[in-house]
Amino acid sequence: MSDIVNPTDKTVNPRIGPLQVVVQTRTTDRPRAPRREIDTAQVARTREQGYRRRKTTNAVMLGLAVVCAVIALIPLFAIAVYVTVQGVSALNLSILTHSQNDVNPFGVTLGIGNTILGSLILVVIASVIGRGRFADAIRFLCDVLAGVPSIVAGLVGYALVVAITGFSALAGGFALGLLMFPVVARATEEVLRLVPNSLREAGLALGVPRWRVIARIVLPTATSGIITSMLLGIARVTGETAPLLFTSFGNAHWTWNPLQSIGALPQMIFTYSTNSPYPQQHQQAFAGALILVAIVVLLNLTARFLFRQRVHGRT
Repeated sequence: MSDIVNPTDKTVNPRIGPLQVVVQTRTTDRPRAPRREIDTAQVARTREQGYRRRKTTNAVMLGLAVVCAVIALIPLFAIAVYVTVQGVSALNLSILTHSQNDVNPFGVTLGIGNTILGSLILVVIASVIGRGRFADAIRFLCDVLAGVPSIVAGLVGYALVVAITGFSALAGGFALGLLMFPVVARATEEVLRLVPNSLREAGLALGVPRWRVIARIVLPTATSGIITSMLLGIARVTGETAPLLFTSFGNAHWTWNPLQSIGALPQMIFTYSTNSPYPQQHQQAFAGALILVAIVVLLNLTARFLFRQRVHGRT
């Protein structure tokens, strides 16, 4: 207590400097501000107003999202219902087992089975082209064509394949492969990024080479996601028509030869719906459209199921 300085005393304690005396004097003389009491009722009202504002904003934005979704779904359901109603009446076993070359006494084709087979062959060729070093050589070209209309892929296929080998299933598969690469590559890249880095680090910490970590750890972990990306790419190119007009050209006969021209469902639908005067072929076009829509929907549902299984497996 001997070190406390009296503000009125002009003597300075040798243990306390003059500056400290001034500071202590000002600190002692400063009056304390009265403590402001918190108005709990005002705070409650402010919180209530903020909650109501956020709730109203959420309801408005949710309503706009629902309206936009309904606007997008109306034409989708309209197309699906119209194609189903028109296609079911013409869909039968005969239309699947006969080719476009099989005609009735009036010269009208009896079936479109060859186009279904042709579409499957084209999709298989497009998927096979994506393997090996050839994919690395044209990956840059695929990235460039990602945002280009599909007819440009048909022109590229015509210039690079048709000009050398003629119209064929190989040329059509090449054109479809150009459209498939960007979808599969980007989706696969995102799937590989989902693999936890801890798995890679654990393999490297054990002294496993990097290529073996990728082959034995990363790829098996992402297998379902890679399959999903491939199914999405197949669904993307299954309904393409423009590239096939310049490459596969169409064929009314059953054929397995990839070096010959081949029929396809999208091309048949385009030809029958625009250039045919026969009502029966118009119905066959709707039946083909129904089959094509069913194939695309099935592929998308399969891809979604596999992706969901992968996500559930991780969680």
